[in-house]
Amino acid sequence: MDTLTATVAWLLDPSHWAGGDGIPTRIAEHLAISTASLLAAAAVALPVGAFIGHTGRGGTLAVNVANLGRAIPSYAVLVIVLPPALQLAPVLGYDPSFGLSEIPTFTAMFLLAIPPILVNTYAGLRGVDRDLVESARGMGLREGQILARLEVPLSIGVIVGGIRTAAVQVVATATLGAVVAYGGLGRYIIDGIARHENDRLFAGVVLVAGLALITEGGLALVQRLATPRGLRLAARPGFGPAST
Repeated sequence: MDTLTATVAWLLDPSHWAGGDGIPTRIAEHLAISTASLLAAAAVALPVGAFIGHTGRGGTLAVNVANLGRAIPSYAVLVIVLPPALQLAPVLGYDPSFGLSEIPTFTAMFLLAIPPILVNTYAGLRGVDRDLVESARGMGLREGQILARLEVPLSIGVIVGGIRTAAVQVVATATLGAVVAYGGLGRYIIDGIARHENDRLFAGVVLVAGLALITEGGLALVQRLATPRGLRLAARPGFGPAST
């Protein structure tokens, strides 16, 4: 039986769709850690990006720090966070097995998601025409009103684009959590390697790739719907006044 046929057979086996190691359970675990880390990263990166994008203060430093974070491998974060997580879990009243897996995985995915969200939020707000911003100030709008009524609506497509990039990266990279005993779809890949079961290994790869593609497609649609129609039209080739 070739690898493709074996992988399809593994995915279609009803026994792999039930129980604690079943595909629905592993997908739920994968989505849980991905969603939690993405929401936490957005809660930090969106306000910071909005502040520096609106004021222009500290933008270069924040972007450089965020880009520096991209250079740190997620696997390295897992290894660094693992020892303190083992010490922290009992102090917080958690079972050590919880701290062994969830805390390092969450931390690594959280740090991975921050840079694209922060950078896109900053770039989106700074990309708003400064003349429009000054006109809004001249009309008496307060800074918060300018941000909420002008800058965010005009840059929402770019901001959602950052969230989209972060989400796809997190979903694809959360497989590393299996290295420190977390569940998720990465469990199939790690177990497939350990057991020399190529069907299990490639089934895990297919499931992760499929989940990442669904995430990409869904958020691409959200980004399109969030972008004001006028900005979408302006981005089309040939849009604009006809030349004479």
